[in-house]
Amino acid sequence: MKARNLGRNGPLVSVIGLGCMRMSTITGGPQPEPGSDSDRESIATIEAALEAGITFLNTGDFYGMGHNETLVARAIRGRRDQAFLSVKGGIQRTHAGTILGMDGRPNSIKNYAAYSLQRLGVDHIDLYQPARVDPSVPFEDTVGAVADLIGEGKVRYLGVSEVNADQLRRANGTYPVAALEIEYSLASRFIEREVLPVARELGVGVVAYGVVTQGLLAGAMRGGVDGKLASSFPSFRGENLQKNLETVGLLEGLARSKGKTSAQVAIAWVLSRGDDIVPLIGMSRRSRLPENLGALDLVLDADELAALDRAFAPGAILGSRS
Repeated sequence: MKARNLGRNGPLVSVIGLGCMRMSTITGGPQPEPGSDSDRESIATIEAALEAGITFLNTGDFYGMGHNETLVARAIRGRRDQAFLSVKGGIQRTHAGTILGMDGRPNSIKNYAAYSLQRLGVDHIDLYQPARVDPSVPFEDTVGAVADLIGEGKVRYLGVSEVNADQLRRANGTYPVAALEIEYSLASRFIEREVLPVARELGVGVVAYGVVTQGLLAGAMRGGVDGKLASSFPSFRGENLQKNLETVGLLEGLARSKGKTSAQVAIAWVLSRGDDIVPLIGMSRRSRLPENLGALDLVLDADELAALDRAFAPGAILGSRS
C-alpha cells in the first residue's frame, strides 16, 4: 500500500482511506442489531481493508448515533496499531436522524470526544475534527478545545471539516491543522478556487470525500435514482440527471478503453491532483475492496487528464454546489 503524509508536517497514512459512514443507518431509524449479518459484514470489511494496508479509517460520532464507532471498535480490537482513526464530532441529531445543528462550544467538543474515546475503546484519537463550523461560537474557541485535547494526549492531530478558506486560516492560526475533510471529485471541484490553494499554502492535507459523487461517477444512476437520493441532491433530478449522465459518458468511455471501471478512473483522478490529497472510499462490503484497490495502479496520462478536465470543468455537473 502506498502512503502519503497528511499535511506538510503530518503523519504518514495510506494513500486512500476507508469511509465507514455507510455501515450505519444515517437517515434515522434503527441501527442493525448487534451480531447481525450487516454488522458482521461491516466489521469484516474494515478488517479486510486493514489487511490490505488501508490504515486511515474515517468515522463520526453522529453516524448512526454512535453505532459506527462501535463497529470500528470491534474491527480494530487487537490491531489498534494498524489503524489511524479519523473522527468527526459535534453534530446533534434526534432519534429519528434529523440534524439539529452543530454544537461547537468547547465543553461540548470535549464531551463529544470523551464519548468517542469510550465507544472506540481507545486511549487517543489520531485525527479529531469538528464536523462543521458552529456559527454561534467563535471558531477559534472550537479549535482551541481540540488543541486542549491534544495537550492532554487524547487527540494526536487537529482536523477541520467543511470550512472555507478564511475559516481554515483562522483555525490554523489557533493551532496547526493537519487535514481538511471536504468534498472533492470530478463532479465537485469548488475547492480549487480558494480552499485548495490556501490549504497548500498552509501545508494542510486534504481528505476528499464524495469521490464518486453518490455513485454518479460510478455509473450507478443509469438504472434509476432512489427518490430520497434525488430529493437530497439536485444533481440527480430530472433534466439535471440526464445532462449529467451525458457528461459521465465520457468517463465511462475512457474507463472502457483502459479496461477499468469508471469508479476507478474517478478515484485515480483525485489521486492525480496532488500528493497532499487522500481520497476517502466508502464501502460496507468486502466485495467492493478489489475494485477500489485497483484504482491505485491506474495511471492517467496527460491527454487523458486534459480530456477529463475539459469534460468536467467546474460547473459541468448540473445541480452540484460548484
